[in-house]
Amino acid sequence: MPRLVEVPGYVRFWTASAVSAFGSQITGLALQILTAVALGASATEVGMVNAARWLPYLLFGLVAGVLVDRCRRKPLMVGTDLGRAVLLGAIPVLYALDRLSVPAVCACVFAVGVLSLLFEAANQSYVPRLVPKDLLNAAYARVEQAGAVAGSTGPLVAGVLIKIMGAPLAVLVDALTYLMSGLFLASVKAPDPVPDRGARRSVGSELREGLAWVYRHRTLASIALTSHAMLLFNSMVSTVFVVFALHELKVGSFGLGVTYACAGVGAVLGGALSGRVVRRLEVGATLIVFRVLAAVGWLPLVLAQRGPWALVSVALAHFVVSLAIGVESPVEMSYRQSVTPDRLRGRMNATIRSMNWGMVAVGAPLGGILADQVGHRFALAVGLSGAVTQALVLAVSPTRRARAADELGTSAVDLTPRHASAEGGLD
Repeated sequence: MPRLVEVPGYVRFWTASAVSAFGSQITGLALQILTAVALGASATEVGMVNAARWLPYLLFGLVAGVLVDRCRRKPLMVGTDLGRAVLLGAIPVLYALDRLSVPAVCACVFAVGVLSLLFEAANQSYVPRLVPKDLLNAAYARVEQAGAVAGSTGPLVAGVLIKIMGAPLAVLVDALTYLMSGLFLASVKAPDPVPDRGARRSVGSELREGLAWVYRHRTLASIALTSHAMLLFNSMVSTVFVVFALHELKVGSFGLGVTYACAGVGAVLGGALSGRVVRRLEVGATLIVFRVLAAVGWLPLVLAQRGPWALVSVALAHFVVSLAIGVESPVEMSYRQSVTPDRLRGRMNATIRSMNWGMVAVGAPLGGILADQVGHRFALAVGLSGAVTQALVLAVSPTRRARAADELGTSAVDLTPRHASAEGGLD
């Protein structure tokens, strides 16, 4: 079996992913500073800018999957990368012309979010065309590791760039990373056939077909539903964590940096171990064991007390949770692609990802409300309890029988007109 570095095009594909991941980290910090400081925005306006990034996932996520399945995926990825480069490049230009405003930033960020939604659905669905099935888990794990490294070191790089260049020019750096990513992807050679136009139906019919595939599939349904719940409760914990750590545990900004660095190390280590673990435990057992570990891993944070062990507790929690997700996520991703026909992968990926981000949009404010109305530790405990519950539900679901050897159709759902006419009901 060839190694990933020997798969034609994969190194360029991975490089494109790594470059854009670092760029996104730079923009995430630079835009907040640009909005809050340079534009003098209020906290509500900063929140509007942040919300504009994820709103497209709620509005267009399901339709995006249909569009991706109707297009060749590489040109779509290249086009959306170049489009994001242009949109982000417009921000420092408008700033230099003294034409930048909060609504203009929101409009640019919203448009970038739409293109990102399309890119990610196409990107996840393109990997099975690029690498052999036996290497899917490793391929996704390496991309996850690149994202983890970007997540742990990107903010530091962003801070240095912002200090040296200023926030507007730091955004321009991200625009250049998208340009580089698009050029790398354009040079990748892999089969990318034009979808059969004769098989097209109405957008509504194809959308319902994608939903039916995910939520009526014997193993994907439980994976997807519990994944939504995990994102809901994890977003509650991560939202409350910062305020809890700063105001109650008094770990300081340095402590937050150490904690996020530990999370990055855990994610990288988890990605490195993912392939070995799934070969030993199989898909179903790996998903269940590490979902449980990712949930229970928040316990040191919930029990943390102010004092010399506070930083150790929160750093340990983030390390364990990130390690578990680093092992589990590539296994889930590769399994989803393996049991889904190519013509449905765009819809499957967009459906699950959109609902996941939708849960983040719900869980983050919910965690904040619980923390303000009842208490930080109560909100964290609710998040922990919910995370444990979804993991236990997954443990008793049909997913426990999932195997790496599952092929297209072995766990499939009947999508004949009789089944599809059930209007969302389970047979």
